[in-house]
Amino acid sequence: MYRASDLYIQRSCLSREAPGETEFHNGIPFSGRAGREFNLFLDYLGLSREDVYITSAVRSRPYKWGNASGNPNKKYNRTPTLKEAAAHAPVLDYEIQTFQPRVLVPMGKVAYRRLTGDNPKMSSVTGRLQKRSVLQLTSPDSYEYQWSAEEHLLFPIYHPAALLYNRSLESAMYEHLCRLRECLRQTTAESTK
Repeated sequence: MYRASDLYIQRSCLSREAPGETEFHNGIPFSGRAGREFNLFLDYLGLSREDVYITSAVRSRPYKWGNASGNPNKKYNRTPTLKEAAAHAPVLDYEIQTFQPRVLVPMGKVAYRRLTGDNPKMSSVTGRLQKRSVLQLTSPDSYEYQWSAEEHLLFPIYHPAALLYNRSLESAMYEHLCRLRECLRQTTAESTK
Protein backbone atom coordinates (compact mmCIF):
# COMPACT_ATOMS: atom_id res chain seq x y z
CA MET A 1 0.00 0.00 0.00
CA TYR A 2 1.27 3.47 -0.80
CA ARG A 3 0.08 6.79 0.48
CA ALA A 4 -0.10 10.22 -1.08
CA SER A 5 -0.32 13.98 -0.62
CA ASP A 6 -1.12 17.14 -2.74
CA LEU A 7 2.32 18.53 -3.30
CA TYR A 8 3.62 15.34 -1.85
CA ILE A 9 2.09 11.87 -1.89
CA GLN A 10 2.85 10.14 1.44
CA ARG A 11 6.26 10.61 1.27
CA SER A 12 4.93 12.28 -1.77
CA CYS A 13 3.20 15.59 -1.77
CA LEU A 14 0.44 17.15 -3.80
CA SER A 15 0.65 20.87 -4.41
CA ARG A 16 -1.91 23.28 -5.69
CA GLU A 17 -1.92 27.00 -6.28
CA ALA A 18 -4.04 28.52 -3.49
CA PRO A 19 -7.30 28.10 -1.57
CA GLY A 20 -10.51 28.89 -3.42
CA GLU A 21 -13.55 30.58 -1.88
CA THR A 22 -15.08 27.44 -0.35
CA GLU A 23 -11.72 26.30 1.04
CA PHE A 24 -11.03 29.75 2.44
CA HIS A 25 -14.22 29.61 4.48
CA ASN A 26 -14.10 26.01 5.72
CA GLY A 27 -10.34 25.40 5.83
CA ILE A 28 -10.60 22.10 3.94
CA PRO A 29 -8.39 21.80 0.83
CA PHE A 30 -10.27 20.86 -2.32
CA SER A 31 -13.71 21.15 -0.78
CA GLY A 32 -15.47 22.96 -3.59
CA ARG A 33 -16.35 21.75 -7.07
CA ALA A 34 -12.69 20.98 -7.82
CA GLY A 35 -12.68 18.94 -4.61
CA ARG A 36 -15.16 16.49 -6.09
CA GLU A 37 -12.75 15.94 -9.01
CA PHE A 38 -9.83 15.66 -6.57
CA ASN A 39 -11.69 12.98 -4.60
CA LEU A 40 -12.23 11.04 -7.83
CA PHE A 41 -8.48 11.31 -8.51
CA LEU A 42 -7.71 9.91 -5.07
CA ASP A 43 -10.24 7.08 -5.52
CA TYR A 44 -8.62 6.19 -8.83
CA LEU A 45 -5.20 6.10 -7.15
CA GLY A 46 -6.58 3.95 -4.32
CA LEU A 47 -5.93 6.70 -1.79
CA SER A 48 -7.91 8.68 0.76
CA ARG A 49 -7.38 12.21 2.02
CA GLU A 50 -5.78 10.71 5.13
CA ASP A 51 -3.14 9.19 2.87
CA VAL A 52 -2.12 12.47 1.30
CA TYR A 53 -0.34 15.59 2.41
CA ILE A 54 -1.97 18.57 0.73
CA THR A 55 -0.20 21.90 0.57
CA SER A 56 -0.29 25.06 -1.53
CA ALA A 57 2.10 27.42 -3.25
CA VAL A 58 0.08 30.27 -1.70
CA ARG A 59 -1.80 29.91 1.59
CA SER A 60 -4.26 32.77 1.37
CA ARG A 61 -7.02 33.22 -1.18
CA PRO A 62 -6.06 35.59 -3.99
CA TYR A 63 -9.14 37.36 -5.28
CA LYS A 64 -10.33 40.25 -7.35
CA TRP A 65 -13.51 42.30 -7.06
CA GLY A 66 -16.01 41.81 -9.82
CA ASN A 67 -19.39 42.99 -10.91
CA ALA A 68 -21.45 39.97 -11.89
CA SER A 69 -25.23 39.91 -11.90
CA GLY A 70 -25.33 43.46 -10.60
CA ASN A 71 -23.26 42.60 -7.50
CA PRO A 72 -20.21 44.92 -7.42
CA ASN A 73 -19.07 43.43 -4.09
CA LYS A 74 -18.42 39.88 -5.33
CA LYS A 75 -14.93 38.44 -4.83
CA TYR A 76 -13.62 36.16 -7.58
CA ASN A 77 -10.65 33.81 -7.37
CA ARG A 78 -7.61 34.80 -9.40
CA THR A 79 -4.23 33.27 -10.14
CA PRO A 80 -1.61 34.11 -7.50
CA THR A 81 1.21 36.40 -8.57
CA LEU A 82 4.88 35.41 -8.46
CA LYS A 83 5.33 37.86 -5.59
CA GLU A 84 2.52 36.15 -3.62
CA ALA A 85 4.12 32.75 -4.25
CA ALA A 86 7.46 34.11 -3.00
CA ALA A 87 5.82 35.51 0.14
CA HIS A 88 4.58 31.99 1.00
CA ALA A 89 7.71 30.18 -0.25
CA PRO A 90 9.34 29.65 3.18
CA VAL A 91 6.38 27.52 4.31
CA LEU A 92 6.48 25.28 1.24
CA ASP A 93 10.29 25.00 1.41
CA TYR A 94 10.01 23.97 5.07
CA GLU A 95 7.38 21.33 4.28
CA ILE A 96 9.48 19.77 1.54
CA GLN A 97 12.61 19.73 3.71
CA THR A 98 10.76 18.38 6.74
CA PHE A 99 8.57 15.71 5.15
CA GLN A 100 11.06 14.57 2.50
CA PRO A 101 8.35 13.38 0.09
CA ARG A 102 9.17 10.55 -2.30
CA VAL A 103 7.19 12.25 -5.08
CA LEU A 104 6.13 15.87 -5.50
CA VAL A 105 2.88 16.15 -7.47
CA PRO A 106 2.36 19.76 -8.54
CA MET A 107 -1.23 20.17 -9.69
CA GLY A 108 -1.48 22.93 -12.23
CA LYS A 109 0.76 25.62 -13.60
CA VAL A 110 1.15 27.74 -10.46
CA ALA A 111 2.40 24.81 -8.35
CA TYR A 112 4.68 23.61 -11.16
CA ARG A 113 6.10 27.08 -11.79
CA ARG A 114 6.76 27.61 -8.08
CA LEU A 115 8.85 24.43 -7.91
CA THR A 116 10.65 24.68 -11.25
CA GLY A 117 10.57 28.29 -12.40
CA ASP A 118 9.28 27.01 -15.74
CA ASN A 119 6.08 28.33 -17.29
CA PRO A 120 5.22 25.74 -19.97
CA LYS A 121 1.90 24.68 -21.41
CA MET A 122 0.80 22.07 -18.88
CA SER A 123 0.06 19.61 -21.67
CA SER A 124 3.82 19.46 -22.35
CA VAL A 125 4.75 18.39 -18.79
CA THR A 126 1.78 16.62 -17.23
CA GLY A 127 1.95 12.88 -16.77
CA ARG A 128 5.75 12.76 -17.11
CA LEU A 129 8.05 11.86 -14.22
CA GLN A 130 10.96 14.25 -13.76
CA LYS A 131 13.97 14.03 -11.46
CA ARG A 132 15.28 17.50 -10.71
CA SER A 133 16.18 20.09 -8.14
CA VAL A 134 13.41 22.46 -7.07
CA LEU A 135 13.47 26.14 -6.30
CA GLN A 136 13.90 27.33 -2.71
CA LEU A 137 13.74 30.93 -1.54
CA THR A 138 17.25 32.17 -0.67
CA SER A 139 16.00 34.28 2.24
CA PRO A 140 12.68 35.65 3.49
CA ASP A 141 13.95 39.16 2.73
CA SER A 142 14.31 38.57 -0.98
CA TYR A 143 12.31 37.26 -3.87
CA GLU A 144 15.30 35.32 -5.18
CA TYR A 145 15.44 31.55 -5.45
CA GLN A 146 18.19 28.96 -5.59
CA TRP A 147 18.11 25.31 -6.63
CA SER A 148 17.82 22.70 -3.91
CA ALA A 149 20.92 20.60 -3.32
CA GLU A 150 18.92 17.38 -3.61
CA GLU A 151 16.89 16.24 -6.56
CA HIS A 152 13.21 15.35 -6.20
CA LEU A 153 10.84 13.23 -8.22
CA LEU A 154 8.17 15.48 -9.73
CA PHE A 155 5.04 14.17 -11.39
CA PRO A 156 3.00 17.18 -12.58
CA ILE A 157 -0.70 16.74 -13.33
CA TYR A 158 -3.53 19.04 -14.33
CA HIS A 159 -5.26 20.88 -11.53
CA PRO A 160 -8.62 19.22 -10.79
CA ALA A 161 -10.42 22.46 -11.67
CA ALA A 162 -9.06 22.20 -15.23
CA LEU A 163 -11.54 19.38 -15.83
CA LEU A 164 -14.42 21.62 -14.78
CA TYR A 165 -13.62 24.00 -17.61
CA ASN A 166 -12.31 21.57 -20.20
CA ARG A 167 -13.85 18.10 -20.12
CA SER A 168 -11.76 17.07 -23.11
CA LEU A 169 -8.79 16.76 -20.69
CA GLU A 170 -10.46 13.92 -18.78
CA SER A 171 -9.04 10.97 -20.74
CA ALA A 172 -5.51 12.45 -20.63
CA MET A 173 -5.91 13.13 -16.91
CA TYR A 174 -6.80 9.54 -16.13
CA GLU A 175 -3.97 8.28 -18.32
CA HIS A 176 -1.63 10.48 -16.25
CA LEU A 177 -3.15 9.22 -13.00
CA CYS A 178 -2.53 5.66 -14.19
CA ARG A 179 1.15 6.53 -14.70
CA LEU A 180 1.23 8.26 -11.31
CA ARG A 181 -0.23 5.18 -9.64
CA GLU A 182 2.56 3.06 -11.15
CA CYS A 183 5.17 5.62 -10.11
CA LEU A 184 3.88 5.51 -6.53
CA ARG A 185 3.98 1.71 -6.51
CA GLN A 186 7.58 1.74 -7.73
CA THR A 187 8.79 4.37 -5.26
CA THR A 188 7.03 2.53 -2.42
CA ALA A 189 8.62 -0.78 -3.46
CA GLU A 190 12.07 0.83 -3.70
CA SER A 191 11.74 2.47 -0.28
CA THR A 192 10.91 -0.86 1.39
CA LYS A 193 14.01 -2.64 -0.01
